[in-house]
Amino acid sequence: MKVKRIVANIETNRIEDAARFYRDALGLELWMDHGWIATYGASGEMNVQISFASQGGSNTPTPDLSIEVDDVDEALARMKEAGFPIEYGPADEPWGVRRFYVRDPFGKLVNVLAHAE
Repeated sequence: MKVKRIVANIETNRIEDAARFYRDALGLELWMDHGWIATYGASGEMNVQISFASQGGSNTPTPDLSIEVDDVDEALARMKEAGFPIEYGPADEPWGVRRFYVRDPFGKLVNVLAHAE
């Protein structure tokens, strides 16, 4: 057996609100929309990963989601421009990532990060 994908499912009655955060601010593509579920993703990027944590690192709360981007400063600017409040960072962490925390429209704490090169 090979696990091919792990998908986070966020329960909400406001599915359309996901577009502004995940499509418009993060730039993800709408892959599937059945009205009762909408799935966003990035072409050619489908990694299998799941984490379990007692905290978010640097004594921050554990985020509900972590989203790796290629340019964390651009992601930060887009979130601010879209009016989403930043709850932590941006910070250069000692384990080699630059990141910030933001809440999505459903109240989920999202860790947006890029690995140092």
